[in-house]
Amino acid sequence: MLQSIHVKNLALIEETELEFGEGFNIITGETGAGKSLLIGSVNLALGGKFEPSSLRKGADNGLVELVFYSEDEKVATKLNEMDIPMEDGQIILTRKLSSGKSSCRINGETVTVKQVQELAEELIDIHGQHEHQSLLKKSKHLEILDAYGDDKTAPVLKEIKTVYEEWKAAKQELEDNDKDRSGIEREKSLLEFECNEIEAAALSSGEDVALEQRYRIMSNSKKIMEALGETYSCTSSDSDMGSAASVGQALRSISSVVSYDDRLSGLEAQLRDIEALINDFNRELSSYLSDYEFEDSEFAEVTERLDLLNELKRKYGRTIDEVLDYLNDSREKLLKYQNFDAYIDGLKAKEAESFNKLLKLCDELSDIRKKLAVELEEKLKAALVNLNFLTVEFSIDIKKNDKPGVKGADDIEFLISTNPGEALKPLGAVASGGELSRIMLAIKTVLARKDHIDTLIFDEIDSGISGRTAWKVSEQLGLLGREHQVLCITHLPQIAAMADVHFVIEKNADDDSTRTIIKRIEGDESISELARLLGSDEESEAALTNARDMKQKAADYKAENQ
Repeated sequence: MLQSIHVKNLALIEETELEFGEGFNIITGETGAGKSLLIGSVNLALGGKFEPSSLRKGADNGLVELVFYSEDEKVATKLNEMDIPMEDGQIILTRKLSSGKSSCRINGETVTVKQVQELAEELIDIHGQHEHQSLLKKSKHLEILDAYGDDKTAPVLKEIKTVYEEWKAAKQELEDNDKDRSGIEREKSLLEFECNEIEAAALSSGEDVALEQRYRIMSNSKKIMEALGETYSCTSSDSDMGSAASVGQALRSISSVVSYDDRLSGLEAQLRDIEALINDFNRELSSYLSDYEFEDSEFAEVTERLDLLNELKRKYGRTIDEVLDYLNDSREKLLKYQNFDAYIDGLKAKEAESFNKLLKLCDELSDIRKKLAVELEEKLKAALVNLNFLTVEFSIDIKKNDKPGVKGADDIEFLISTNPGEALKPLGAVASGGELSRIMLAIKTVLARKDHIDTLIFDEIDSGISGRTAWKVSEQLGLLGREHQVLCITHLPQIAAMADVHFVIEKNADDDSTRTIIKRIEGDESISELARLLGSDEESEAALTNARDMKQKAADYKAENQ
């Protein structure tokens, strides 16, 4: 249930906060006062498109905040998926609006607009001023029927979607591979050449790295030998200038006097360690120099091998591992082309199997829809009679479509006749704007009794109706308010009289600005508003009496239908 809305700096609204009640909530007001602005604010909070021009003049930012209460498991599951906490069933949707970037929060956690929209689908259903026009589209009829039998259609539709995607993938794979034979032979020859070329190289992982290092050493051998020779000369004991000879002489000198002063023993030990390190270094350097020999032929072999590896990497991958992966992929393709007829036969069998499975599921779904259609026809016909369609016939026509899709293979259309003896025809050929509006209300009424969504909003559902029909619409909305929270914007007194909670919107202007004020009314204020809706410019006693009678009639109806 929508508990409250807080709006700040949006169009004519400077700041307002409303607390909604259970049952049937009505919003009335003069034309242009901003009734639809309230619904627009709700839409913004639920992730609707925001235009900076909708901010109040002079304001840099705005705010819309909705507070819901819900015990529905689907809402809890959705919030859990988003990792958003919920305490005591309360959900707070906040959207800050600015000419720069707007932000959305759920229970204080920053979220995306898409996440808000996904949660909104579980919290509220908004019927806009022109939504009934969607009834002219047959795709909407299919959507309505499936929504009516959601517990039966949803599992099959989910399975159909999976199988349909499998079939499309198999069909695409078949189309991609069923090429002309000359093209296959050319590709087969190329793959054989590439596989032979890579296999002949007998590659091993990391081989190129080791060869590049060996090549680098060989190609710089002269420079390396000169540097190492000079290093050996500077550190060995074979030269008077060598550090080993100097350290040896120093060690002998300090050893000759250490017996005179014990404090010199530590320095002697350090010098002895230095001598040992230099000698070890020289032995390793001498060993490296003695092993540092290679034939010109070995250098030629390394160069040739490295050139081969670099050519293969240029053609088939940046590394040896990528070249080997390319080889494995090419072998698989080659095997496919070597057994191409069998491969194509396998694809055809796979595509046919998926298609037959899809058709079977579509038939299953069609049978379910036909049974649901019989139920829905009767319930919608009864709902339409309650909305003052006195002589109405309603039928759901289901035809088989040759092209199955993710929604099955049914072509569904609502047919109606509103005059005795008149043949059933599509809605668009028969229904006026006011009739379409009532038909949509009938559909909403029937679906709402099966729907888990607590809050329903109707924005001027009364378009194109009056008199007795308006009373019938009012009665249906009142009954709907027994099972759901209903918010309705209206200009008809018959509907306003049925309100459990009544709000009025007024536009106030002063020298500097214009403001929209929204307040809850009851008692005499509500009677006065009904009198205004009845067309009275002044609060005459006759108009007020008429308003009281209308309010009493609505109260009597609600009492009879509790």
